[in-house]
Amino acid sequence: MTKFGKGQGVGRLEDIRLLTGMGRYVDDITPPTALFGYFLRAQMAHATITNLDLEQARAAAGVHLVLAAEDLEAMGVIPGMASSQVKVRGGGKGAAPERPVLARGVVRYAGEAIAVVVADSLAEARDAAELIGLDVDERAVITTLVPGGEAIHPQAPGNLAFDYCLGDEARVAELLEASAHRVALDVVHNRIIVASMEPRGCFAEWDGAKLHLAVNGQGVWVQKDELARQLQLHTEAVRVTNPDVGGGFGMKGMTYPEYIVIAAASRALGRPVRWMSDRSEAMLTDNAGRDLIAHAEMGFDADHKITAFRVNIVSNLGAYNSQFAQMIQTELYAKVLTGVYDIPAAQMGVLGVYTNTTPVDAYRGAGRPEANLTIERVMDHAARELGVDGFELRMQNVIKDFPYPLISGAEVDCGDFANVLAVARAEGDVAGFAARKAASAAKGLLRGIGVASYLEAILGSPVETARVVLELDGGATLYVGTQSNGQGHETVYARMLSEQTGIDLALIRVVQGDSDAIPAGGGTGGSRSVTVQGTATKAAVGTLVAGLIEFLQSDAGVKEVSFDGEIFSAPNSNMSLTMAEAAEWAREHGRLDLLDISETIKLQAGSYPNGCHVVEVEIDPETGALTMDRYTVVDDFGNLVSPELVAGQVHGGIAQGFGQAVTELAVYDEQGQLLTGSFMDYALPRASDLPFFNIHHAPTITQTNPLGMKGCGEAGTVGSCGAISNAVLDALAPRGVRSVNMPFTPARIWQWLQEAGPVSD
Repeated sequence: MTKFGKGQGVGRLEDIRLLTGMGRYVDDITPPTALFGYFLRAQMAHATITNLDLEQARAAAGVHLVLAAEDLEAMGVIPGMASSQVKVRGGGKGAAPERPVLARGVVRYAGEAIAVVVADSLAEARDAAELIGLDVDERAVITTLVPGGEAIHPQAPGNLAFDYCLGDEARVAELLEASAHRVALDVVHNRIIVASMEPRGCFAEWDGAKLHLAVNGQGVWVQKDELARQLQLHTEAVRVTNPDVGGGFGMKGMTYPEYIVIAAASRALGRPVRWMSDRSEAMLTDNAGRDLIAHAEMGFDADHKITAFRVNIVSNLGAYNSQFAQMIQTELYAKVLTGVYDIPAAQMGVLGVYTNTTPVDAYRGAGRPEANLTIERVMDHAARELGVDGFELRMQNVIKDFPYPLISGAEVDCGDFANVLAVARAEGDVAGFAARKAASAAKGLLRGIGVASYLEAILGSPVETARVVLELDGGATLYVGTQSNGQGHETVYARMLSEQTGIDLALIRVVQGDSDAIPAGGGTGGSRSVTVQGTATKAAVGTLVAGLIEFLQSDAGVKEVSFDGEIFSAPNSNMSLTMAEAAEWAREHGRLDLLDISETIKLQAGSYPNGCHVVEVEIDPETGALTMDRYTVVDDFGNLVSPELVAGQVHGGIAQGFGQAVTELAVYDEQGQLLTGSFMDYALPRASDLPFFNIHHAPTITQTNPLGMKGCGEAGTVGSCGAISNAVLDALAPRGVRSVNMPFTPARIWQWLQEAGPVSD
């Protein structure tokens, strides 16, 4: 076994391969004989297709196939994609309009796919697409969040996708009315583009009996099931693989029209077909995020204890339901909307109006980052309105007794939120803020401090499978049901297996993203991967060890064989066998069944990472330029399975949160045209925007999984937006600014300062 302590950091196994250009991304591994797919996309945001003439394109040089919606239907493709519906206020479920893989008669957002051209080269496919005759009659474009106007879908009159209520609406209204203090705030969650490092892409190949789709997704089974359904194939006739994936962020967790169309084209031609999105195409068609306004109201008693909390949400679901949008917008938002605060379910109300507009899907319009941003902005606002210290107000209201029931019906099993706040206050040197503020003022700069606690929820499927195979070379292959998008799964899973078996890290191979290699899996999303996959791996190793112990006791005639993580031994015996040696003994006796073990586990409850972010910003009032100067975060992730990867996840999460808070905004004009369709117009955060992060841990150990861990994948993002927002307002408030909303670009900050008026003497 490579020598390192359990839980101690080791170098990422993936890094050499990925950093030296040896990564195997989907566009790197496409078969050399693959044809190229190119999609003709709608230029109008909402229009009726009156004519679609494909004949000139079909006759163009190098073209093998041109398909529109009716062609796919004639080939037996089911046109409608899967979507989720939730229960709505008054009974029934949310609207379920069809989302066709190619537009059927009407286009509903700029960029919607209308036809596909398959040709020998990408250039020939593009040239042929220009020969397609397309006539449309423009229709009313809906870009506001207010319900009403011409219906984009007949199934959603007034463009109301669904109207949602959770909690006792009347009771919460009474509690708010009776509160000694009451505050209200509108929190705007700006629409953002995911902008993964690697845009979406795939290739498909058909051998006459089985379809293979290679796609850069966040798991293979969602894609496999939908391919089988829409192409009307048995699931055994579909294989889906995920090679290396350059970023997912939830956006790559669901199916998309292109994958179905490219697969259908490959089956029709009997040839491999490839498609790779370019950056502008990705910005137009990737499911986006956020895009909602939350009107939040909170009541307090005379002692500043929270008495009631109500949130009215108006959210943009986009032109169609994405696969999981309605569920994400309700269940995930409500699950952590209390944050770390003691607000019993009977004192909470969540009301939502979710609209359809012509921009492409908002896949996660109201999830955990949005819920935490909402309550932390309200807590900061309340502290200002009540004239109390923000830390003290939070301390007074945090949950102290566990398990704690949430309005969603789930329970937070453990935590020490007051301690996390105290550690954050100390490590963030809040006591020294006044001196730093004075030093900034001496330079003509405004300094603000912001705090935000957060509560995360580990989500997604609680079921996962692991398969461990002991190999002839003394190593092992671990088959996993999750999918790395850059998080370092190969490293953490191999290290966990090495620690549990004593097998040298260099001899462990991790196989992921292959629906033929492992029968089921939950993919990656919601910070679930290491928790569920680690638990499944632990279960598989337990079964493996138990089987070998039973075999050794029987074959060697010794009793009480044990395994200490590296060596099989028995008292009063000279037995001392490594895992590889025990495996070879079993192999020599024909017990191959002991060397290939699969286990499927189901966690009975999720875990709840939590923490506190403290950030200081400096603002130049002459230009509005913002500098994030200091950043401290204290996290409770339970047991840290891989500290160096945890740090990387927190770093990346904070950077992503900074992007939404300061630089990123997807802008559409009144005609539904995306104005921020390139990195010339859409600003991602840069390393130079960020300070060094001061990261600390204050763990409590969860009992919801045998590893005692809570997950960390999204925690940095969940806490950062609120902390940065509160810091910006703290910096601007002395200049008369009373309200701010993301993103905090120089132009917006400068405008707020101008509107607040000149500095009074």
